[in-house]
Amino acid sequence: MFKLNGTIFMPPVLTLIGIPGLESVQFWIGIPFCAMYIIALFGNFLLLVIIKSERSLHEPMYLFLAMLGATDIALSTCILPKMLGIFWFHLSDIYFDACLFQMWLIHTFQCIESGILLAMALDRYVAICFPLRHATIFTLKLLTQIGVGVTLRAALLVAPCLILIKCRLKHFRTTVVSHSYCEHMAIVKLAAEDIRVNKICGLFVAFTILGFDIIFITLSYIRIFITVFNLPQREARLKAFNTCIAHICVFLEFYLLGFFSFFTHRFGFHIPPYIHILLSNLYLLVPPLLNPIVYGVKTKQIRDRVSKVFHSKDSS
Repeated sequence: MFKLNGTIFMPPVLTLIGIPGLESVQFWIGIPFCAMYIIALFGNFLLLVIIKSERSLHEPMYLFLAMLGATDIALSTCILPKMLGIFWFHLSDIYFDACLFQMWLIHTFQCIESGILLAMALDRYVAICFPLRHATIFTLKLLTQIGVGVTLRAALLVAPCLILIKCRLKHFRTTVVSHSYCEHMAIVKLAAEDIRVNKICGLFVAFTILGFDIIFITLSYIRIFITVFNLPQREARLKAFNTCIAHICVFLEFYLLGFFSFFTHRFGFHIPPYIHILLSNLYLLVPPLLNPIVYGVKTKQIRDRVSKVFHSKDSS
């Protein structure tokens, strides 16, 4: 590590401080975070096992749910082990390249999750608005293409943010990251150079992926609601709407938390830093925790299968 004119040239190691302002109570904050992580892992693994073992659940809606569960497991695992290492064992150092890799993984999985939510909305749109064509449109081949497509889209669009940090930013004011994980803007703000290009790239990726997805999800649900409310029978309207409730809850939870965290981080100058960091942490930890619970409660097939699993264990 070389110092030049008060700046640090290409630091090999960064230091994550956790939650600035709450360092003295981070040990206790780690306990509910660890509980959330364990519940999220258990719930999503259970969801994956149930969908894989139950042939009646090998339908587009549940296969997309399995993709969502796998993404939630990967996303929370990218963050929690290192975060708990900071909170409990003061393992705050992280290699610069490892930090960039963690940043790329986190933002890639966030974008994959957004893409899967869009695919689930389109699945519900076709199922309700064009029910006779649903089976011919959402084939296994299309599901595979969607899975590969949302993954490649996320990985390729997030990669320039990583490359710009690695290639453009050589001098840093400090190596201390005021965050509990490697987030794009938290790393960029360490630089002692012009970071406008990096900021523009980050905003471009956020609005290209999340903005695009939320617009098309919203348009899909407007069309779904119009179709549902035009159904002649009340029972048919309730049945159609009931198939969308779980996805709507997951959609609102993911995007409302995301946009609240995004705007407070960039424009909430009078909000204490620890509020920003806590919101960022909850944005990444709450959806993996709640998604399997929401679908388990609202989806009868999954609820029945879960009750069979635990009932058979009790009987034995």
